[in-house]
Amino acid sequence: MAVKLFSPYTIKGVTLKNRIVMSPMCMYSSHEDGHVQNWHRTHYTSRAVGQVGLIIVEATSVTPQGRISPRDLGIWSDEHIEGFSELVGLMKEHGATTGIQLAHAGRKAVLEGEILAPSALAFNENMKTPKEMSKTDIEETVVAFKKGAERAAKAGFEVIEIHGAHGYLINEFLSPLANKRTDGYGGPAENRYRILREVIDAVKTVWEGPLFVRVSAHDYHAEGLTDEDYITFAQWMKEQGVDLIDVSSGAVVPAHIHVYPGYQVKFSETIKTGADISTGAVGLITSGIQAEEILQNDRADLVFLARELLRDPYWARTAAKELGVPIEGPKQYERGWL
Repeated sequence: MAVKLFSPYTIKGVTLKNRIVMSPMCMYSSHEDGHVQNWHRTHYTSRAVGQVGLIIVEATSVTPQGRISPRDLGIWSDEHIEGFSELVGLMKEHGATTGIQLAHAGRKAVLEGEILAPSALAFNENMKTPKEMSKTDIEETVVAFKKGAERAAKAGFEVIEIHGAHGYLINEFLSPLANKRTDGYGGPAENRYRILREVIDAVKTVWEGPLFVRVSAHDYHAEGLTDEDYITFAQWMKEQGVDLIDVSSGAVVPAHIHVYPGYQVKFSETIKTGADISTGAVGLITSGIQAEEILQNDRADLVFLARELLRDPYWARTAAKELGVPIEGPKQYERGWL
């Protein structure tokens, strides 16, 4: 049986050399201006050297007030393009496909001044109460995602992921736990989906490449959403032209989550089967054998790794040795790669 983890994967004309994806992970290493720093150049390029197939740059804010922290990367200005263009070039030089996650933190922004959310509900007792977004606020945010996508295209990224997970703005709109609106953006599922629909449509006016959406497919709350609810959302996304759902879970409200190896893979499988759409699986995936099982059993199309790639930038080599597959490494490392 051929090993799938190291087989290429083509999506909308873009071919990943393998099915290993580096999940977007905030580095909190920018300055207040949101620009790329040397840390980002080192961090992302080293994973490209390590033969990761697709690297998705961390949650990058489309507005200054949409940052999770003052140290987040930003893409709200044309001045950000140059730094990202350099970063893209460094990653591509080593054979990685490049992606970026466009994001807005919503009520989970930890910033001075006003923060925005679908409803004026704080995430917890220690966090700021946000302003309920007006229709104008929503329209401006949708335009900001569009402009962020336009800048990502100019920087040379090959994949865009919209951040709709982990309790940030779009996830807040999707979940009835955070969205108590009574207008066209609240109430029934179709209304709660409306801002994501508008963001996808807006992004697609300036972006023709692969489009992913990251979701939190389970709220871990009796009155929240489950992976079955996300089948409907995924069907709508597919109709709009989204190519892949990156399936995570949790963080829209405080919750105790029982974690174990691969604990979120079942959500990916449910959405992939139920909506007939490509998915990525994430969540305590640490070994090549574990990743290969997911792919061989058609539980996902791509495997997203986060903390394991922080621990081992050369995880692709580790997994290849485990699975008995030779993979080519950097010429400079030939004496120590095999």
